[in-house]
Amino acid sequence: MSYTLLDAAASGGLFVGRVWNPDVGGPSLVTVRDQQVIDITSKTVATMSALLERPDLVAFVRSANGKSLGALEGIAANSSGKPDETHPYFLAPVDLQAIKACGVTFAQSMIERVIEEKAAGNPDRAAAIRERVSTLIGGSLNDLKAGSPDAAKVKQALIAEGMWSQYLEVGIGPDAEVFTKAPVLSSVGWGADVGLHPVSTWNNPEPEIVLAVNSRGEIRGAALGNDVNLRDVEGRSALLLGKAKDNNASCSIGPFIRLLDDSFDLDAVRSAELDLKVTGEDGFVLHGTSSMSKISRDPTDLVRQTCGAHHQYPDGFMLFLGTLFAPTKDRDTPNQGFTHKIGDVVEISSPGLGSLVNTVRRSNDCPPWTFGIGALMANLAKRGLL
Repeated sequence: MSYTLLDAAASGGLFVGRVWNPDVGGPSLVTVRDQQVIDITSKTVATMSALLERPDLVAFVRSANGKSLGALEGIAANSSGKPDETHPYFLAPVDLQAIKACGVTFAQSMIERVIEEKAAGNPDRAAAIRERVSTLIGGSLNDLKAGSPDAAKVKQALIAEGMWSQYLEVGIGPDAEVFTKAPVLSSVGWGADVGLHPVSTWNNPEPEIVLAVNSRGEIRGAALGNDVNLRDVEGRSALLLGKAKDNNASCSIGPFIRLLDDSFDLDAVRSAELDLKVTGEDGFVLHGTSSMSKISRDPTDLVRQTCGAHHQYPDGFMLFLGTLFAPTKDRDTPNQGFTHKIGDVVEISSPGLGSLVNTVRRSNDCPPWTFGIGALMANLAKRGLL
């Protein structure tokens, strides 16, 4: 797999991540300098969680001493599929942080969630329901802000037509949907396989911005993420959200966290454009986009709804912001839309954040998750970092 991790727009950016380091039998914290991946792990900062807590984060990373673990592209080449564990490979740039996600944060993609629910997870019914909803509301979703009077009008119009859905409440009502996407340390990184639960036959990638937030609720940086989604499972019942979202290798984050600094601020996140490309072994190619400028809730509002006096995260958290992308392009059968096939390569990219590339497998065929919190603590203790 040959892809560019960091694009030209990333030049001058400050990036941090994690690499499996075979010399220590565990993960190393890294930054990128002159296309070299530099190990900056120390007793001062042994985890990504601890690093993002530092008040002097930007200055610390810029001045941190460390040795090169290898060239950026060389480590990337060993990160695809099944890595050679005697050489470094990329991990998700997150360790002790909780992995949280916001759903239905784009009014336009909210409609696809309503369709999933009304179709009860059956793609055969989706096209007719989509046409009915589109006729009903037309372009009234453009620039719609959740919780606004205009949003309330759209909600009432849909309810009047018998199209009430719990997704309307979180999509355009005052309260955001925030859920736990994956357990601590279970996310996969650049080049790894991503997993679909074997019961699913209707599913899709979800290209998203992922905020890195510390225990004080401060946004320290952003990464790319794939919130792998099972449309049929969640469509059958929203109470199956856990099964639809949390499976082995179903959460991907990377390639790095770009820290907020003078070259990259929160307004850059608000205006980010994400491109998606899915390439199948059958020759099928799907292109999609997600524009953060169309989000119905500001990222700072989503952070406030996630943490505060009502909920604390002492190790910080990563927050998926949701996606505008909802695939409707038919892949095989007319009117059944898109679904993944095993072997699909998913590339999510955004200028300044680079690209996140993964290959789709069944969750039971992905490498099992074995390195948890206990293993991390034991490894750090053995290395004298605790």
